[in-house]
Amino acid sequence: MITIIGSGAGGSILAKELSQAKIPVTIIEKGPYAKTPDSFKFYDKYNKKIDLLTTTCVGGSTTVSMANMVRTLDKELSQYNIDLTEQYQYIENLINIHQMNNSHIGKATQLFLDAGEKLGLKTMKMPKAIQEEKCIQCGKDALGCPTDAKWTAKQFINDAIENGAKLITQAKVLKILTDNNKVKGVKYEKNGQTFTIKSHIVILAAGAINTPLILRTLGINAGNEIFFDPFVTIGGVIKNIKLNHEVQMNGLITTENFILSPHFSNFIRDKINDNSITDEDIFSIMVKTPDEGKGYITDEGQVIKTNTINDIRFMAEGCATAGMILEKVGVDPQTIVSTVYRGAHPGGTAAIGKVIDNNLETPIKGLFVDDASALPKSPGKPPILTILALSKRLADHIQKIY
Repeated sequence: MITIIGSGAGGSILAKELSQAKIPVTIIEKGPYAKTPDSFKFYDKYNKKIDLLTTTCVGGSTTVSMANMVRTLDKELSQYNIDLTEQYQYIENLINIHQMNNSHIGKATQLFLDAGEKLGLKTMKMPKAIQEEKCIQCGKDALGCPTDAKWTAKQFINDAIENGAKLITQAKVLKILTDNNKVKGVKYEKNGQTFTIKSHIVILAAGAINTPLILRTLGINAGNEIFFDPFVTIGGVIKNIKLNHEVQMNGLITTENFILSPHFSNFIRDKINDNSITDEDIFSIMVKTPDEGKGYITDEGQVIKTNTINDIRFMAEGCATAGMILEKVGVDPQTIVSTVYRGAHPGGTAAIGKVIDNNLETPIKGLFVDDASALPKSPGKPPILTILALSKRLADHIQKIY
């Protein structure tokens, strides 16, 4: 029996691949199995000093992601003899990652792409895992796709269940059971009752906050560093631009220190002191940067984060470039404002080379980590594809040793 704790990107494909290989799998998920359009109801809450976007439900944060799929950290992972080329190709074919047809590139996104090219920036359509035939271009990616046009980890969990895997929802892991430095099982609580699963392989895919907390109960030093790919959204007014009705983040500009992507935020409208402005008049750009991972997870699961000089410099560079694009596309400069500094994609809390080896195994035999915790460095880009590729690599490894 293999036990997987967590049902996000990492845990879902593991469950799918292993159950497909006829290996008995049990998935333990802390959150509920929710309808996809209700995913926004399961955003996690942290202390008031930090704005971090994660969710607890079946599918994890993939349910509220933009389905952005880019390869990241190739150079960093190669230092640990990890080459994901084959796994990337497998995943890209499996969920049909592609740049969306022109029919799904809206007016605002096209203005963004054209402006980036005119400014000599590295500009492209964002690779997505979205089915055009189902997509109604509602702009609600971050709330939960109402038509299931967007790939989420729920789809792999459903596949795993069809293959015979068992899913236990709304269950809290109490302890990883070990004996002589080897995994023996998992103790969890559900509906006030305590249960035990015997398992000689356990995969922690509970997310970059919960995974290190579970590792600490075993005496493993985790969660003393954390990155969270900080971002702001900067924007202003172009009357009737209707970015809020487009596929979000459907264009991409990449640089060494930041990425830019068109992204509607109603926080922009709220900051503009003009009651005549509606959501349909907002043109805004997400600025996302890598960060240096200065911070830690408290024993209560709160995130404490420190911004370095480089973190601040990268964000300033990105905002300045976004401002140039906003002016180029015709945003009224007097209306340009920014959201607060926020975080997404937390990771690095049980990193390869520090807490786990290059097969994602902890010092405890049979205990693996398979989520963003494992990433050795902040990608400054959407990490889902890299997590899926690492997970596919781990699934192949486990099939060899099972």
